[in-house]
Amino acid sequence: MEADVKGCIFSIQHFSIQDGPGIRTTLFLKGCPLHCLWCHNPESINFRPEIAFYEAFCIGCRRCFEVCPHNCHQIVDHVRVFKRDHCDGCGLCAEECCSEALELKGKKYSVLEALQEVEQDRPFYEQSGGGMTLSGGEPLAQPQFCRELLKHAKKRGIHTVVDTSGYVNWNVLESILAWTDLFLFDIKAYNAQLHQRLTGVENTKIKANLEKLLTTEAAVIVRIPLIPGCNDQPSEMEGIADMISKLNPSTPVNILPYHQFAEQKYQRI
Repeated sequence: MEADVKGCIFSIQHFSIQDGPGIRTTLFLKGCPLHCLWCHNPESINFRPEIAFYEAFCIGCRRCFEVCPHNCHQIVDHVRVFKRDHCDGCGLCAEECCSEALELKGKKYSVLEALQEVEQDRPFYEQSGGGMTLSGGEPLAQPQFCRELLKHAKKRGIHTVVDTSGYVNWNVLESILAWTDLFLFDIKAYNAQLHQRLTGVENTKIKANLEKLLTTEAAVIVRIPLIPGCNDQPSEMEGIADMISKLNPSTPVNILPYHQFAEQKYQRI
């Protein structure tokens, strides 16, 4: 069955108010082809499940040592270390950890299992005009799972939003147009060389996809993360503004401020 398609989700945020209109449930899908220097969800980059280690929570019980099949947890020179390159993301250590020092980032969900999470917040959607948002990572990097989630949510009368970098083949975007009420389309940089340096990928495909999307009847909000010293040059803002104004001048644009909330996440993974 299509609803049995599975995808990897690393976080489900209930009562979200930042990812589209109203009160929403945001599903953060794991895996991203971009490697933005400022990424605030570093646990989203890897496509497979991985362990986050909160060292301050560790009580030294060593239960994780006993259950790990790959000897990832070790004492080296009297220091407790986690051999991440040995880990296959099985999650046995996180299940055994009584102090929550270990957390599995990434879990396989079927479409129906994910929608059960979304349905829990239906009363809030009805009161606020909210719904389900797919974010990441790059949600469209799991195209079949993303498409089936959107399709089944729409059939249940749930408003749908996709937050995307646009770094996908056009046929993927085209395949979800009928099931997506709003696109949050991120533009990291306008200059091609700058985009490559900041994200690790070129932006020709991104610009082309935005151009096509803005000439459809799709609802789109362009979002620009403004990163000091990276993409905050006036020429960058002017280039993006000029591109949008030529394609669809009524397109809303949100400027997203830089923050440092993710610093501890990098240490944990």
